[in-house]
Amino acid sequence: MLAMSERIAAAFSRPGRSAALMPYLMAGYPTMADSVEIGRACVEAGADILELGVPYSDPLADGPVIHEAATGALAAGASLSGVLEVARALAPSVPVVLMCYANMVFAPGAHAFAQRLARTGAAGLIVPDLPLEESAPVRDACDAAGIALVPLLAPTSTPERMREIGARARGFLYTVSVVGTTGERAALSDGFAEVVASAKASTEVPVAIGFGIATPEHAAQAAAAGADGVIVGTRLVRAAGEEHPAEAVGTVVGQLAAALRTDR
Repeated sequence: MLAMSERIAAAFSRPGRSAALMPYLMAGYPTMADSVEIGRACVEAGADILELGVPYSDPLADGPVIHEAATGALAAGASLSGVLEVARALAPSVPVVLMCYANMVFAPGAHAFAQRLARTGAAGLIVPDLPLEESAPVRDACDAAGIALVPLLAPTSTPERMREIGARARGFLYTVSVVGTTGERAALSDGFAEVVASAKASTEVPVAIGFGIATPEHAAQAAAAGADGVIVGTRLVRAAGEEHPAEAVGTVVGQLAAALRTDR
């Protein structure tokens, strides 16, 4: 298996794509077994990277759809151990980037957490409530374990802070397209292209854009604006709540992937 950094880099340079496609799935929703099947359906439909969310009772960055999915997963008995098993099942076929909140990392210790994550074969880690000023111990632990610590970049960040975050990014730079939490939007913001351009000017790693992207048209717009990757979450979590979760999610991912093909 390629080194984790190489696997992520390869995902952003897939031939025939205008941008890498990164579906988000909430582990444990509707069930842990469904999560594995949904992840596999995403890969079959054209996903380049998977963002795997750990259910949490107070997800500060997430809107109501993902929050409700997390609540349902926790009520059904989801745990970090179970989520890591989902990562282990999916990692051989696609780079998996875990998304969890800071207390899950700091409770066992950053080194122990990173080592445990690395043993699943996962490629990266996103911690949305980890500020730059407190990120060094986690980044060092992830570097030692071969895990890419992916930072989030807010559209309200100053140019100086963008450069500071971008210089420390591993794997890719998760760029938030709008102010607020995750969720579907009817249209991308007027300043969307400027956010992408500012992010790309701040780092040497690929720039993936998320928050608010819900349709194939949004995905194509993001790629046309220069985004190297497109992250779609709420729309897919909503699809996971349908009668046949893996089929429903796979259909949407297939539509998104088609919008990012360069030969369409």
